[in-house]
Amino acid sequence: MKDSLVRFGVAMESSLIEQLDALAAVRGCNRSELLRDLTRLEVSRSALDLGVPAFAAVTLVYNHHVRELSERLTALQHDLGEQVRSTMHVHLDQEHCLEVIVMRGRSDELKAVTERMTGTRGVIQGGAEYVAESTLGLSTNGRRLHQHEGLEPHSHPHPHPHPVSHAQAHGHAAIRPRARKLLGKTTRKAKLAKPKGRA
Repeated sequence: MKDSLVRFGVAMESSLIEQLDALAAVRGCNRSELLRDLTRLEVSRSALDLGVPAFAAVTLVYNHHVRELSERLTALQHDLGEQVRSTMHVHLDQEHCLEVIVMRGRSDELKAVTERMTGTRGVIQGGAEYVAESTLGLSTNGRRLHQHEGLEPHSHPHPHPHPVSHAQAHGHAAIRPRARKLLGKTTRKAKLAKPKGRA
């Protein structure tokens, strides 16, 4: 069912309108699109306090030399099971790692586990972004609807592939890139090596 547009007037100070227009120009949209995005954001934030279905992107920076820290963070993720949709792990330097964890579940539960992660000893910095599913503005084909001035609401294609699953990210269902690279080197060396016992 198509959600109809309602036009209404908004009174703002001229200085605030100038700032609104400047922000819209930076984002490459018009006032209507920007106001819709800002409203959607606030509605989402309010809904998150009610324990609604949501997504979370958690970012952690930590010192991997802290004893059992990596194991504790991994255990927290495994306890969530399929609620963890994807993870990314980056080595920043000899001591520090950056980890991004994408989760899906009830917003209050996601916030609780995020607090446990960011509060774990050895985590230097952590934060999270939450999105309530009800405020995504998805069409029936799963694409986000938006509208240009004077046109019907529509969506754009979603060409990029989705990230790997939690199991793949942890190497349970797929070979990690580094392992694949090492495996390739080993295979090439084996092909070049002359078999024993042959002239």
